Amino acid sequence: MSKMMDDSIKRWTAKRKTALVIEIIQGKTTVSEASRSFDLTPSEIEGWVEDAKRGMENSLRANPLDIREQYEKQLRDLQEAYGEAMLELRARKKLQALLDAQDGN
Repeated sequence: MSKMMDDSIKRWTAKRKTALVIEIIQGKTTVSEASRSFDLTPSEIEGWVEDAKRGMENSLRANPLDIREQYEKQLRDLQEAYGEAMLELRARKKLQALLDAQDGN
């Protein structure tokens, strides 16, 4: 770990997250080592790495999506997933009601 990284880090600013992700990408540390050193979950650190990858990919595009477009796309994707989940839930409730009605006859 670099001198910038120490065990006393309590608040993870974007700058500190970036420094840790760079150390992971450069092979100076691993997700599991960082997890133990900083009392963070591996999934939390992996999420930062994935966010960083998406940010790099966008910055290297010919026409980078601006932050608002990225947010709106993520929101649309989440709304679509939520809508699908609600439809599935309704279908399951109807099916259960039909099964319960059959059992009652």
